[in-house]
Amino acid sequence: MADKKTSGTKPTGKTRGQLEAEISEALIRFEKEFMGRGPTEAKSYILDDLVLVRLKGILTQAEYHLTRSEDPVRGRELVKQMRQELLERGRPMLEAIISQLLGRKVVSLHTDLSTVTGERVIVFTLDAPVSI
Repeated sequence: MADKKTSGTKPTGKTRGQLEAEISEALIRFEKEFMGRGPTEAKSYILDDLVLVRLKGILTQAEYHLTRSEDPVRGRELVKQMRQELLERGRPMLEAIISQLLGRKVVSLHTDLSTVTGERVIVFTLDAPVSI
C-alpha cells in the first residue's frame, strides 16, 4: 500500500494553516471580482479530501431588503437562485483556484447560503487527500 507521499498527491511545502489562509484570501478575491462584493469574513478548512469554506457577510443591502419584503419567501428564493446561478457561472474559476493552491483536482462543489445570516458555505470534494 502506497503512502501519501507516493500516492499521487502533490506536496505543497506549506502548513495546513497557510493553505487554509490562502484559500480564504483567494475566495474573498473571487467574491469581490466576480460577484461584485466580498465577504466581511472568510474561514477555510482542509479535511482529508474536502475543503470547507465559510463566507460571512456576502449579501448586499438590496438582497437583505428583498428577503424582508412583503413576500419574504419569494425574496429568499430569488436571492438564493441568483447567487446559485452566479456561482455556477464562476465554478470553473473556483475549481481552478482550489486546484492551483492544493495540487488536487476538484471532483464536486456543493454550496448553500443563509439569507438570514448572510453566510455562504462552499464544500469542495477533491480527487485525493491533500498532502500536508
